[in-house]
Amino acid sequence: MTKETTTFVTQKNLPPELVERDQWVCWRSEKRDGKQTKIPVVPGEGSFASSTDPYTWSDFETARSFVEATRADGIGFVFTAEDPIVGVDLDDCRDPETGDIDDDAQDIIERLDSYTEISPSGTGYHVLIKGELPEGRNRRGHIELYDTARFFTVTGDRVDDTSGQVKRRQDALEAIHREYVQLHSEEEEPERDEHTSVREGAKTTPDVALEDDELLKKAKNASNGSKFERLWNGNTAGYDSNSEADMALSCLLAFWTGGDTAQMDTLFRQSGLLRAKWDEVHYADGSTYGEKTIERAVEATSEYYDPSPRDESTQSKLETEPESRDVDTAEPDRQSAYLIEKNQLLSTRVSELEATIEQKDERIAELEAKVEVLTAEPSGQSDEDDRGQGQRTGGTEDNSDNTSLLGRTRRLFSGNSE
Repeated sequence: MTKETTTFVTQKNLPPELVERDQWVCWRSEKRDGKQTKIPVVPGEGSFASSTDPYTWSDFETARSFVEATRADGIGFVFTAEDPIVGVDLDDCRDPETGDIDDDAQDIIERLDSYTEISPSGTGYHVLIKGELPEGRNRRGHIELYDTARFFTVTGDRVDDTSGQVKRRQDALEAIHREYVQLHSEEEEPERDEHTSVREGAKTTPDVALEDDELLKKAKNASNGSKFERLWNGNTAGYDSNSEADMALSCLLAFWTGGDTAQMDTLFRQSGLLRAKWDEVHYADGSTYGEKTIERAVEATSEYYDPSPRDESTQSKLETEPESRDVDTAEPDRQSAYLIEKNQLLSTRVSELEATIEQKDERIAELEAKVEVLTAEPSGQSDEDDRGQGQRTGGTEDNSDNTSLLGRTRRLFSGNSE
């Protein structure tokens, strides 16, 4: 795991659109469940911050100063529904030693063409744009998109040749969301019928074992056969990029082959979509573009063709248009973990506030006790002290009251009682 170091950021490194907003927190790196986690803390205080509580945020300078005082490891910007800023988080896509970047991350950065910086670990990127995040899932694999109730760590380590400003990129955002998140996650899922095997729990795939010619015949004669045939012939109409079309055909092949990656690769090479890029290494782990596309297609596929000997008068329909389905985007496990973490942070925050209140109550009790002692001072003794003080100073009684500390104290509290 790459070590994260304390990051010092100045205003000149950041877009003014960020600096001018009082939406900053600090963060500390702590180990949670065996993993290093960035915990948001209140600038200037160090108690736990919340990405949904503006009272725990501050201006940029307060956050920066807190880090420079070595009270935190870095600063972060909080996204809210009131601002137009969207963050695109690209993880595990950069070699911190060589600076080599995955092909997908490079494609996203170039298309968004906005402020982009290297993450604290050096293994990823943060891209900030102006726009509205499309509905549907907001994450897939190492790509996440956020526009509210989250914070981004900010390093100011801007990528060369990228803009120093947060630019409006709505069209590019929608295309990237569709291509890299929605299509890959919803993936061309078939309607369920007696020929479809559904994955539940552990990933299992049916033993389809169709010969290539028979598989192609079935795919072309299915209810979405015309779509399959267009992609098979290399027609990318209706797709924003060749990569999106590659993914669409790969998902269809995953369905018909039962997730057989070797057969998927063999068939794709026979299609009109095959390009030299298919065999190029585009990823830090040494994977080729084709290998990664097939891997993602299988990972995304939830149902497969089942060639059991039943009525074959109907065929499963595999939709390839991302916008044609209304998918439940909930992720129960992730949501549960998030709620547990949030409750832990809130509980800690409540405990800290209760301790602060208790300290204030003790201080109030202490001051009230002092008031009681001062107001209970015998009036005779006080008058005598005042007269003695007046005689020693050669002044009047009024003058002694002006110079006597006890007299001033008595008047202060008698005035308060009125």
